[in-house]
Amino acid sequence: MKRWLTAAVLALGLAGVAHAAIDTYEFANDAERERFRDLTKELRCPKCQNQDIADSNAPIAADLRKEIFRMLGEGKDNQQIIDFMVDRYGDFVRYKPALTGKTALLWFGPAGLLLTGVVVMAVIVRRRRAAPTDGSDALSPEERKRLDQLLDTKTDD
Repeated sequence: MKRWLTAAVLALGLAGVAHAAIDTYEFANDAERERFRDLTKELRCPKCQNQDIADSNAPIAADLRKEIFRMLGEGKDNQQIIDFMVDRYGDFVRYKPALTGKTALLWFGPAGLLLTGVVVMAVIVRRRRAAPTDGSDALSPEERKRLDQLLDTKTDD
């Protein structure tokens, strides 16, 4: 009886996996299949955010794959499909957003921060090297005498 109960629990647990949708699309040729693959790798899943729609299991990713397949069937080119997705979901849907005024910070911000850091470090190093060493941190004769007295009393103990 325990075996039957275990088998039933496993069967119910695996039933969810059996219902997982696997996209199967029929393409006219290999070039169209490659375009589909490239487009789904280039576009980001709006729900998962760190996965492309080719690898995402989210329902919206499945819908977007269907939409891309439909648009390929209509004869639309890659740029038209990408423009449609950007109009619908914004620049975020692209892993490599186009260079515009809105996305310039994304493209040039990291290099600008790195360059600023290098300049700041160079200025700090130059100032430290050029700092005068006039001996201002040397002890005055009174301070030297007091230090000697303190050291002598500690070594005598």
